[in-house]
Amino acid sequence: MAQNGLDTDIQFLPGVGPKRAELLRKELSVSTIGELIRLYPFRYIDKSSFVRIADARPDMAYVQIRARVSHVELYGGASSKEAVSYSDNLKFNTVRRMSVWVSDGTGEMEMVFFKGIKWMYDRLKPGLEFVFFGKPAAFNGRINVVHPEVDPAPQPQHQNPPQFQNHPQNSAQPLPEGTMTGVYQSTERLKNGGVTGKVMNKLMEAALAKGLGYVEETLPEHIMRRYGLVPIHFALRNIHFPKDMASLEKARYRLKFEELFYLQLSLLKQKYVRSREEVGIRMPKVGEAFNRCYESLPFPLTGAQKRVITEIRDDMKSGRQMNRLLQGDVGSGKTMVAVLTALIAIGNGFQACIMAPTEVLARQHYKNIQKFLAPTGVKSALLTGSSRVAERREVHAGLEDGSIGIIVGTHALIEDNVQFRNLGLAIIDEQHRFGVEQRSKLWRKASCGAPPHVLVMTATPIPRTLAMTLYGDLDVSVIDELPPGRKPVQTIHATEGKRGAMYRFMRDQISLGRQIFVVYPLIFETEKLDYQSLEEGIEQIAKAFPFPPYKMAVVHGKMTADEKKFNMDAFAAGRADILVATSVIEVGVDVPNASVMVIESAERFGLSQLHQLRGRVGRGSEKSYCVLMTGHKLSKESKHRIELMCATENGFELAEEDMKMRGPGDLEGTQQSGLPISLNIASLAKDGLILNAARMAAEAVLDDDPTLSSDRNQLLRKELRKDKYQIKDYSKIS
Repeated sequence: MAQNGLDTDIQFLPGVGPKRAELLRKELSVSTIGELIRLYPFRYIDKSSFVRIADARPDMAYVQIRARVSHVELYGGASSKEAVSYSDNLKFNTVRRMSVWVSDGTGEMEMVFFKGIKWMYDRLKPGLEFVFFGKPAAFNGRINVVHPEVDPAPQPQHQNPPQFQNHPQNSAQPLPEGTMTGVYQSTERLKNGGVTGKVMNKLMEAALAKGLGYVEETLPEHIMRRYGLVPIHFALRNIHFPKDMASLEKARYRLKFEELFYLQLSLLKQKYVRSREEVGIRMPKVGEAFNRCYESLPFPLTGAQKRVITEIRDDMKSGRQMNRLLQGDVGSGKTMVAVLTALIAIGNGFQACIMAPTEVLARQHYKNIQKFLAPTGVKSALLTGSSRVAERREVHAGLEDGSIGIIVGTHALIEDNVQFRNLGLAIIDEQHRFGVEQRSKLWRKASCGAPPHVLVMTATPIPRTLAMTLYGDLDVSVIDELPPGRKPVQTIHATEGKRGAMYRFMRDQISLGRQIFVVYPLIFETEKLDYQSLEEGIEQIAKAFPFPPYKMAVVHGKMTADEKKFNMDAFAAGRADILVATSVIEVGVDVPNASVMVIESAERFGLSQLHQLRGRVGRGSEKSYCVLMTGHKLSKESKHRIELMCATENGFELAEEDMKMRGPGDLEGTQQSGLPISLNIASLAKDGLILNAARMAAEAVLDDDPTLSSDRNQLLRKELRKDKYQIKDYSKIS
């Protein structure tokens, strides 16, 4: 038998058994009573109110009707369109459908059953009153409910609620007598296996009766008192069976706070411990190369860039390892900050590496960096998967003898045969595209006894709440200002009917000497539909823009790296007017002369992706445009996305909205990272205020007791030892 009631296999819960247990395991990942108790409803139905039949509408989410059965019709046998009566000696296994007509004095409604017909037929006798609950639908001009929940109409006398069983840690307590019923996530398989919403409520009632007494408090008294949190037993009872709305809110707040508090505590504890113990390379000087580069910049740094460089400098001279996340919207000048940071390392006698996720981006960085390094005399090199053998040999030698100060590259940098003389700084761009193990390999290349400083950069704007969670152990810097001279990009929404006008606009732009991106969605490389739409699009554009005079280049995922590079280079050098591409161009293409971005089937992209694509134009001095092409029919969500894109260029605003619409796990660039621990009830999209309070609480605890060794934090120490909080230390592998 299990150690305590919470570890009991769910099959031993009344109403489950081995078959249903396997179903719950597969569909909901619930194996024990404890796991079932922590499966929370995602919404609630108030069953205290009834709808009159006359007022029922098919667009209602559900109706609860108190009505009397007037007559019953069975359909089956030779013709399923003809009603037959039970007195015709009809065998029930030939019945296909049962219609139960009910009336409440304001009208009549049909309740339809396709399963369990004999049982329902014996129960729903004409003249008896029942409560029917379900989703109304329109059929043949009438409203009906298919497979409603059916309960006897409540009797006037009061019935006692179900009781908890006695347990050593919990005296018997009644379940709340609320009228709100929780709705739990479900699947077709669960419903087909008989695990309906009603059954889930019964199972939850039984789970609380068996297991709640074994649930121990997870938060110390001093935190509960300070943040006004209800005890865990109250929270778990009222999240499943709310006594009233106020009790439900208290339960929700308590459970959300607990999840977010422990998430922050586990991340911040690593950071606190590291900042006290982890010795970093002390870099007190900026050095001659930094000053030369800074003085010869063709434009002044923005206030945001200056602020971020100051934050980085403070880290690098502190004697502790820097672990900083640098967020900056497309075109905000992160590369400039990266170069100056690398030159601080050079000025202190160390090497720096800049790692990018794709060869296109690595080459782009290398090209830009060389311009900035020209006045400094610092030697840089590029290392990618397609570097020739002779080049590689030369680069390896230069890194080992220290003559190469800055190396830019892709995954090739983490190969075992790449050795540094004294790596002092690792800059990682678009870090979510690298696996954890790949990053740890880079970290281990430090050869001076202390880990290199780490600067992680991303152009994917990450909402503050998500950054605090994904990178809770990193310090975060944000470049929230665009460099002077960058003009806003005008975003226009156009439907298929405007295609002719759009082509005319494209020709006008080309006649002015500008270049144009046309991007097609390619969500899965194997999806035939996507390639079909890309091929059709190429044909359409070739017809509208014939050669000569127009020149077109094409880039997509099925091409070889050499083919892609050849076509990209042709466009970048101005030898092609139009680049037709899939979203492979999202990151790392810098063509200042491109002034128009046309995004086909824009409704198929997420907000972050649309924003990244739009950032490919507006890099030169000319007015730039982004055209979002969509079909005429748009879902409510797609319409909202397109409107937001036309309304704002602020990447952080768009990212916040994207997270509200799609949830944190689906955000462009965060999917691979995932959240450090799974959240059962809290939402990073909606619970920013609770996350802030939880983070402040975690910081206050650690400021006072960094190792959680005091008696008052004994509970916190115990909770953090649980497996789910054993987060891999991201600080050492960023």
